[in-house]
Amino acid sequence: MSDRVLDISNLRIALNGNEDSQVVKGLNLKIEPGQTMCLVGESGSGKSLTALATMGLLPKVLSPIAGSIVLKGEDMLTATPARMRTLRATAMSMIFQEPMTALNPVARVGQQIEEVLEFHSDLSQSERRRRVLEMMEAVHLPDIEKLYKSYPHQLSGGQRQRIMIAMALIMRPQLLIADEPTTALDVTTQAQILKLIRELREEQGTAVLFITHDMGVVSEIADDVTVLKLGEVMETQSVDNLLRHPQTDYTRDLLRSVPSQVPRPARSVATDEIVLDTDKLCKTYGGGGLFFRAREVMAAQDVSLSLLKGRTLGIVGESGSGKSTVARCIMRLIDPTSGSIKVGGKDIATLSQKDLKPQRKNIQIVFQDPMRSLNPRIEVGESIIEGPLNFGVPRNKAMTRARELLELVGLPASAVDRFPHQFSGGQRQRIAIARALAMDPDVLVADEAVSALDVSVQAQVLDLLAELQARFGLGILFITHDLGVAAQICDDVVVMQYGRVVEYGPAGQVLGAPQQDYTKALIAAAPGRHWDFANFRPFAEAP
Repeated sequence: MSDRVLDISNLRIALNGNEDSQVVKGLNLKIEPGQTMCLVGESGSGKSLTALATMGLLPKVLSPIAGSIVLKGEDMLTATPARMRTLRATAMSMIFQEPMTALNPVARVGQQIEEVLEFHSDLSQSERRRRVLEMMEAVHLPDIEKLYKSYPHQLSGGQRQRIMIAMALIMRPQLLIADEPTTALDVTTQAQILKLIRELREEQGTAVLFITHDMGVVSEIADDVTVLKLGEVMETQSVDNLLRHPQTDYTRDLLRSVPSQVPRPARSVATDEIVLDTDKLCKTYGGGGLFFRAREVMAAQDVSLSLLKGRTLGIVGESGSGKSTVARCIMRLIDPTSGSIKVGGKDIATLSQKDLKPQRKNIQIVFQDPMRSLNPRIEVGESIIEGPLNFGVPRNKAMTRARELLELVGLPASAVDRFPHQFSGGQRQRIAIARALAMDPDVLVADEAVSALDVSVQAQVLDLLAELQARFGLGILFITHDLGVAAQICDDVVVMQYGRVVEYGPAGQVLGAPQQDYTKALIAAAPGRHWDFANFRPFAEAP
């Protein structure tokens, strides 16, 4: 007991202190030195609230009404604000999901790490700088002298997350809380971050509370797992026992929702009608300039692909590979530098905005974050009918269609009168899909449309897309960094690296028997690749 880093006992958190509005209900959690405890569950299960309560960062409307959170013998719920400020740096620290919201955009990253030492140590400025550079090197950042002077926007997503880890560990805390730190990262960067956290845990003996909805990540990093549902603990087991012998139906359902990285059986081709075709599509940034020529960056180079009616074409690759650039060029949200983009046989690559408008109804997009793509100030019904109204559809007819579409995507027709913030993340993504379908498109572009959703909601949205595709004959261009999702939803797969297509073919061939080293490296980096989650066993033990 004396060596235990974190001991949460009977923790209850309620809205406005109301016992009838509990969001965490009697949670018990214990973590030993050097142990990684994964806290898993769907959105709204209380995972992040538990972490915020431990850090003393709960919003005012939520408060602990019972229980204790003991860190190395000291109860966090009775500590003063001044004591909590000290403990947050010296005894515990937290890595947030999105580093760009946690880092100061107008301060150099080296200075932000050094600020922790300035407030919580007696080191001189030169000693602080040396310590920061050592920590940046420890988290495997390249060219640390240059990065020390860089701003957050000048770093990649993986580098920003490494800066957050360096900042969290600079005072060598005994507890590291990682709240979905790899959710938005591609598979290779994700694998690097997980490896880094394991290394630092082993070297420093840090206890880790790792919050995630990704069971693949759980299989890679956890020692023990606690499963939450609506604020209640469903079960706590070692990771191997949980994956092999889940005790509750809820855990079994979570595991069965994990998309398998074994490609689904190939579907027969019902038609040879091409709804989307690109030929040698290129997008170059930079160049030009009045007094000197800016460096050119080829974001997409000679990208040629074809999408058939009723089929799904996936584009996979690391961050910066050009996936989203290609999608935005196809949507004409940005103008391609050269090449052709044919939608329904008509080349839209060089059309003016005036001539492009009639073609836009044929191709629609669903973005990664529906909260940013939906207008928060207008009802969802108004968002859905905006496109049809712009194309001359009468308001009454458009609103009737909006109600039909909401029911089609699994929401009540009465939802037309509600605002985006009144829905969950999965429900908002369904609304975004309904808005796209309101235009009766031939092509639907899904740009990381399920990457921010927990596994059960993700499975529901993927099933919904499959149903809609079968019903309307949609051609779907699916952009993702999750190879499991690509394996289960895509008929064909394009693999991109540095703006170029390195492999292209049927999903079963590209993901099941890849020919290129880069594709093999992507598959090897995917978390949970060794587990058959739906059957509760490693693939090596399959009959």
